[in-house]
Amino acid sequence: MSSVASITSTIKSIVSEILEIDPDVMTETSLFREDHGADSLRAIEILASLEKEFKIQIPQSELAKMVNLAGVCQVVKERLN
Repeated sequence: MSSVASITSTIKSIVSEILEIDPDVMTETSLFREDHGADSLRAIEILASLEKEFKIQIPQSELAKMVNLAGVCQVVKERLN
């Protein structure tokens, strides 16, 4: 099992790549839609990439929590446990 820091780092790089933003611009609490211009299609893309990367299943109902890096990390960590 990887460390929390490496999981967070991996998630951040996946999300910033999909949203086409510099990882340094994204904070734990910056909102993907409001602050970074993400749309629902990008949210689905993030979810699919995370499932593939971490070999987990994330129900679409979890998207409501996945509005920022902190939320995404929480959802992924819950699925990994």
